[in-house]
Amino acid sequence: METALFITELLVVLGCIVMGTRSSGVGLGLWGGTGVAILVFVFRLAPGDPPVDALLIVLVVVLASSMMQAAGGIDWMVSIAAKLIARSPKQITLVAPLVSFLFSVGAGTSNILYPLLPVIQDLAYRNGIRPSRPLSLSVVSTGVALACSPVSAAMAAMVTLTDTAPWNFELIDILKVTIPAAIVGIVISSFVVNRLGKDIADDPEIQKRIASGELEAPHADAQEVRAAVTVTSAGRNAAIVFLLGVAAIVVFGLFKGLRPLDAAGDPISMTPIIEVVMFVAGTLILLISRPKVAEIPTMTVFRAGMVSAIALFGLAWLTDTFLGAHTDLIADGVGGLVTAAPWIFALGVFLVCVLTTSQSTATRTIVPIGLAAGIPLGLLSGMWAGAFAGIYLLPTNGSQIAAANFDTSGSTKLGTKLVDHSFFVPTLVLAVATIAVGALFGVIWGG
Repeated sequence: METALFITELLVVLGCIVMGTRSSGVGLGLWGGTGVAILVFVFRLAPGDPPVDALLIVLVVVLASSMMQAAGGIDWMVSIAAKLIARSPKQITLVAPLVSFLFSVGAGTSNILYPLLPVIQDLAYRNGIRPSRPLSLSVVSTGVALACSPVSAAMAAMVTLTDTAPWNFELIDILKVTIPAAIVGIVISSFVVNRLGKDIADDPEIQKRIASGELEAPHADAQEVRAAVTVTSAGRNAAIVFLLGVAAIVVFGLFKGLRPLDAAGDPISMTPIIEVVMFVAGTLILLISRPKVAEIPTMTVFRAGMVSAIALFGLAWLTDTFLGAHTDLIADGVGGLVTAAPWIFALGVFLVCVLTTSQSTATRTIVPIGLAAGIPLGLLSGMWAGAFAGIYLLPTNGSQIAAANFDTSGSTKLGTKLVDHSFFVPTLVLAVATIAVGALFGVIWGG
């Protein structure tokens, strides 16, 4: 009877996730909340704890980053990234993904990639490199970047899960595993991706378009390409303030002695530290760069962040309600399975990323299961980071569509069969490479 009830409730959870995925956006949160109502009123489960700490971190980080965007800070960061990519055009399949990764880590969002896409495409094509290679890996790299950013929504969800007793696995413990794992994963993936598809000189489709005059032949000596953004001193100052805030969070994570003490005389956790630092960063941006506050709700970062917060609220509350009612059963049953084959945990995060295209949702849904199963935190963090590539397994994300549209050569394709698009292989390669390296680093350096 107990097993049948468990399976029925699990089907309710999975059904709500599927329906939320079909609705997308805020629909994820709505279906999550509806799932809580079914579990509470129909199955009489005690409601779980809403993810308040994670939501507060997301809200304040989104506010600060939206202030930066309104002041022109993201445009300034894009201009710097474009210059870095342009310095090594022949190695663009490696350099562009690494730069896209690093700037997404700093900004806490993959939205920074959009203005870089035409830069990457133009530099690759002019140097005779198939644009789909750097474009596809750059897009996928921004997925794993959010497991390495102190100010991403996914990291907010992760920190609030692990930075508590009995785990006490803090932000810096996660970053020292995820950042090197992701970088090594990107480097490994670049060697594979650099061999995907035919070179421009050998691609009959591209050569046919060049011969017909529809497409200009590659010319490496053409005028230097620049990102289509307006750079201002206010934007530069806003970006510097925001990045200093990110650096301050890392410093507080590294040195507990710098943190204020709580009532028990212990250093306070990183959750309020992140919130306070981001509030201060947003206020300084307001004072120094003077963005128009009325425009903040119209910023793309703000809109995307609010949607993520709503989805996180509903689905995280749903999974916490279900897991809280079956902690012992999951720890004994699923726990033994995951302990024997930890890659099942990585597969779970990967699949939820595929279905929801939300790393924060995947974190709140699957990481509690890994914690209940007793997976070592370092190992869990490394696999968690690599699995984030899963959001690009299907060609449904805005950055994938934008990359295909910006590629005038036509080499970047969205496909027609869900598995024949330009991002499918880079997604799998980066996921496997980062999960494998992350697991290794997690065992060596993690807890």
